[in-house]
Amino acid sequence: MCRLFIEADPTLWESTTRSIRIDGMVTSVRLENFFWNALAEIGGRDGLATTQLIAKLYHEALEAGHDSGNFTSFLRVCCGRYLALQLSGDIPGGLPIGKLDALSILKREKERGRAVA
Repeated sequence: MCRLFIEADPTLWESTTRSIRIDGMVTSVRLENFFWNALAEIGGRDGLATTQLIAKLYHEALEAGHDSGNFTSFLRVCCGRYLALQLSGDIPGGLPIGKLDALSILKREKERGRAVA
């Protein structure tokens, strides 16, 4: 089992820093390439460039009252949840994410969490 992870492409865990502009301010975001790839996939499903997706997530996180102090961790969790929801079948392939019924997906996710606990 460990061989599957150990012999993965080492460029996946190399970090890349990108400068992005949010609300006219330039900020740097440093993530492992694995997460950059996932963000590109997520954004691409809705026709967004990665930087557009990040700006959108930033605004939505602020609107939801999240602390932006550790935004890169938030982005990593978004990627992890996206992949987990794909595996569970809650996010089917090919459909734009913006067209999915988010409330139903969150409800099913919460119910699975209760079943595990």
